[in-house]
Amino acid sequence: MKYSLQLYTLRDALEADLAGTIRRVADVGFTQVEPYNFVDTAEELGKALKENGLTAPSGHAPLLSQDQDRIFAAAKQLGISTVIEPFIPAGSWQRAEDIRATAAKLNEAARKGAEYGIRVGYHNHQWELESAVEGRTALEYFADRLDPEVVLEVDTYWVAVGGHDPVAVLERLGGRVKFIHIKDGPLTTDTKAQLPAGKGKVAVLDVIAAATSVEAGVVEFDDYAGDIFEGIAESLAYLSANTTEGPNA
Repeated sequence: MKYSLQLYTLRDALEADLAGTIRRVADVGFTQVEPYNFVDTAEELGKALKENGLTAPSGHAPLLSQDQDRIFAAAKQLGISTVIEPFIPAGSWQRAEDIRATAAKLNEAARKGAEYGIRVGYHNHQWELESAVEGRTALEYFADRLDPEVVLEVDTYWVAVGGHDPVAVLERLGGRVKFIHIKDGPLTTDTKAQLPAGKGKVAVLDVIAAATSVEAGVVEFDDYAGDIFEGIAESLAYLSANTTEGPNA
């Protein structure tokens, strides 16, 4: 498993000092990051990544609500090969027709992304698991309506918050899953209560073992009550001590 860091985790630090924050990420020991909303910062971010020997194989961007050409062009500039739609609101996951419409839009985005040599994916929250459509989770119903080229980034914490076993969900989704978000905590929607990997209720090592088709495990905190740099360092230390890092899981 290769490990990356979702830069949304450090959004406040990045806003205050992008170059210095990226340097600290490298000092912690990360070799990969997952940028978010990277279009307007592509030049500065790209320079900081290069100076610190970091790569960005994946990134988050609002593909279904912003200019896709600008997103894909910035992704190409940064070396991002998979652009992931990070958020579709809960109201869009209640009815089969709405889910089918979202899948169709993401399939269309993937066709445009292919023109840039970039793959498209989707990242879940808890509501895609809380909703059931035709006897299945909305996330799985959605996955079946995506073109084969579209991948999933399963946020394993939000799967658990949504009431499902992330290991079982990963097994059912199979090879569609190319990235996972690794986070831990009490399995509530209180993001401030999130914890470093291995300190909460998620069976993190079982999740990683189940992620057999995954290209990277992405450490993320939606929020954190402590020092966020200490938090990401603790997560990476736990993962490094308990798993073997390699080119693929």
